[in-house]
Amino acid sequence: MKTLDTILHIAATVSLAAGAVLLNGCIPIAIGGVAATAQIATDRRTTGAQLDDELIEDKSVAQIADRLKSDMHVNVTSYNGIVLLTGEVATEGSKNDVAQIVRSMPKVRIVQNELVIGPTSTLSARTNDTFITSKVKARFVEARNFQINHVKVVTERRVVYLMGIVRHDEGDAAAQTARTTSGVERVVKVFEYLS
Repeated sequence: MKTLDTILHIAATVSLAAGAVLLNGCIPIAIGGVAATAQIATDRRTTGAQLDDELIEDKSVAQIADRLKSDMHVNVTSYNGIVLLTGEVATEGSKNDVAQIVRSMPKVRIVQNELVIGPTSTLSARTNDTFITSKVKARFVEARNFQINHVKVVTERRVVYLMGIVRHDEGDAAAQTARTTSGVERVVKVFEYLS
């Protein structure tokens, strides 16, 4: 079995060689390839689960848009088959319909429906949520209590949702860091815990 260092070394060598062959000065491509490889190598999900999560998100969003033609803002985030729904819908019926569409997707294990019934959020509110997510992630890096790519951060209406496959101490550290970040109103853990 190859160690992480060996995998990263091979990935770096391949990426740098490919970048040099393509164009002189394409170092950002090579570095991006190394970073992506490192993230995949240290993710606690299998590569198959990572692909499944991408497919769940993409197919769910497409079906929601196709089948529900009402004014809504829905985010679908999947991590190891656990799906978080955030955003706003007009009615309780729409909220239930969105959840049902997502539940029907292959490989979905759990749906946590955090959709709010009400008007869609403004662009400035969404921009603020993105800023909060960035601040939380930056504080994770500063704190160094766990590998940052073990925790996915989603912010909606200043509520921070934390997803990932973590040990209890990692989940507690992530929640404490998020909770004490300026602008965060509440933290919701959507973790899957390692035994």
